Amino acid sequence: MPFRRFLDVALYDVDHGFYRSGGQAGRRGDFLTSPEVGPLFGHVVARALDAEWDRLGQPDPFTVVDAGAGPGTLARAVLAARPRCAEVMDYVAVESSAAQRESHPAGVRSQAELPETMIGVVLANELLDNLPFVPVRHHNGEWEQAVVDAKDEELVLGWHLLDEVPAIDPVVGQAVYQPAAAAWLRQATEIVERGRVIVIDYCRWQSTDVEIRTYAQHGRAGSPLEHIGLKDITVDVDLSQLEAVMPASSIRSQADWLASHGIDELVEEGRRVWEASASVGDLAALRMRSRIREAEALLDPEGLGGFTVAEWVIS
Repeated sequence: MPFRRFLDVALYDVDHGFYRSGGQAGRRGDFLTSPEVGPLFGHVVARALDAEWDRLGQPDPFTVVDAGAGPGTLARAVLAARPRCAEVMDYVAVESSAAQRESHPAGVRSQAELPETMIGVVLANELLDNLPFVPVRHHNGEWEQAVVDAKDEELVLGWHLLDEVPAIDPVVGQAVYQPAAAAWLRQATEIVERGRVIVIDYCRWQSTDVEIRTYAQHGRAGSPLEHIGLKDITVDVDLSQLEAVMPASSIRSQADWLASHGIDELVEEGRRVWEASASVGDLAALRMRSRIREAEALLDPEGLGGFTVAEWVIS
C-alpha cells in the first residue's frame, strides 16, 4: 500500500464514494444525536426558527436548510411542531446520501447540495464533526500530515510533508486540520443574504484539545486504525479554525441555547398535560410526559447539553 492520507483509510466509503463517519449522515447507529432523543429538540428548533423569522420581518419565503439531514429525523420533528413560519417555510433537507434522501418526509425539499442563495437559517446539527479532517503536526519548522502504510500486514501511522499551511498556530505541535469544516462554513455564510448559520456540535477552543473520536456499539472504540469500517469516526470541531473564517456572533452551550428558546416552557407544558390526562393515559399525554426525560438528556452538561452552539448572524 502506498502512502495515503489518514482520512482516505479511515473515512472513505468505497461502496458509496463519499467521506463518512458518525452523526446522522452515514451513521452506524453507535450513538444518538439530539433529534433522535425524541421530538422535543425539534420543537425547540421550531421556536428558534420562529424567532429568526420575526427578527427578519417575516419574509416570504423563509428558507430553512437542514444540512446533513440524514433520514430526516429533525425535519419530521420541526414540521410536527407546526411553527408559525410553516406557511411560508421552504424546508430544504440537504443530504449527500441518496439512500438517506429517500427517507425524507413529505413537505421538504430534498437535495444533495446547499442552495445558491437564501433568506433564513442554515442549521448544521452534528455535521461538521463528520467532514474530512487531516491529523497534522508542526515538526522541525514544517507541517506534516498523518499517513498510514501497510507493514507486515498491519496499518502503521507515519508522517508526510503537508503541501499547504493550515490555519493553526504552529506552536501547538500535533493537531487536527479541518479545511472541509472551514470551507463549509464559508459557503454557508456566503449563501445567506439575511439570516443566520447555526452550528451544533462537540467543539473545542484550542487545536491541541481536539480529539479524534471513534464509536462502536454505543461506546468509545479505540484507535481509528483498528477494525476499519466497523466503527464511526468523528472529530471535535476546532472553533479557532471556524473563527478564522468569520468570527461567530455567539457561542454557548446547547443547554443554554435550548433554554433561551423555551425548552423549560415546553417541559412544563408537557408536565401539565400529563398531570391532567394521567388517568386517561392516551398517546398524546404520554408524548407530553416524555418531554421530561428528553429534556434531561438534552440538557445534561456531561452529554448533549455540553455541546456547543455557534451562530453567525448575517444582516
